[in-house]
Amino acid sequence: MKRSEANAQARPLAQQAASAFAGGEHKDHVIALAGVALVADAAGALYWPDEGLLAVADLHLEKGSAYAARGVLLPPYDTATTLARLARLIERYTPRLVIALGDSFHDGDGPLRMADADRAALKALQRGRDWIWIAGNHDRRLPADVGGRFADVLALGPLTFRHEPCANDSDGEIAGHLHPVARVAQRGRAVSRRCFAGSGRRLIMPAFGAYAGGLNVRDRAVSGLFGTLAFTAHMLGERRLYAIAAERCLPD
Repeated sequence: MKRSEANAQARPLAQQAASAFAGGEHKDHVIALAGVALVADAAGALYWPDEGLLAVADLHLEKGSAYAARGVLLPPYDTATTLARLARLIERYTPRLVIALGDSFHDGDGPLRMADADRAALKALQRGRDWIWIAGNHDRRLPADVGGRFADVLALGPLTFRHEPCANDSDGEIAGHLHPVARVAQRGRAVSRRCFAGSGRRLIMPAFGAYAGGLNVRDRAVSGLFGTLAFTAHMLGERRLYAIAAERCLPD
C-alpha cells in the first residue's frame, strides 16, 4: 500500500479518535501509523483507543538510586514522580493493557531498591488490567515480583512494539530507546522539548521517566531511521503537542 493511501485510510480513524477523547483543557493529538489512529498525549504516552492500550517508554525507574550508589547524589524522588504521572494517565484513559517499552528500570536491580510506597503504587496501577514489560537494554531481566508479563517484542494487529528500533525500515513499529528531543527557535531563543518522532510508518516515543535525558532528532541515530528529514517531531507542550517538520528543527 502506498503511504498516501495509508494516510487517507487513517484520516477517518483519526477523526474518530479525536472526537472520542476531546474535551476540557486537554487537546488531543492524533498520529496515524500503519493505518491506525493513535492518540499521543502531551505527557509523552500513546493511547490506542480501539485496543484500550496505553504505551509508555523509558521510565528509567530508580535512576536516582542507581546514581546514588555510584556517589552521584540526586533527589530520590524520580520513581514516585514518574509513577504519579503514569497514574494520572491511567485514570484518564482507563486502559485494559499497559505496555512499558523497555528501560522501565534504570538497571536490573532497580526493583530491589524501590521504596515500599513506590512498590505499592506500581501494584495499584497494575491492578485490574494487563501489563507487559518489554525488555530494554538497561533492564533485560526483571524479577517476577514486579508483576505483569514479560516480552522482548509484542505484535498486535499492524503494529509492533519493541524497545530498540530496527535498523531497517519497519512498517508499524513503535519503539523507544532513543529519547527523542526537538529543538526549535521560539521568540529569538532555542527551546528543547521531548517529542514523538514519526513518519506514518514508524514512531519513536519520547522518554517518560522524570530523570531521562534526550537526543536531538537531527542526530543521525534518530534521523537515520527515517532515511531523510521527511518525518515529523511531535513536540510535547504543557497541554498539547506541536507537529514540527524535522527539517525545521535545530541541530544542537
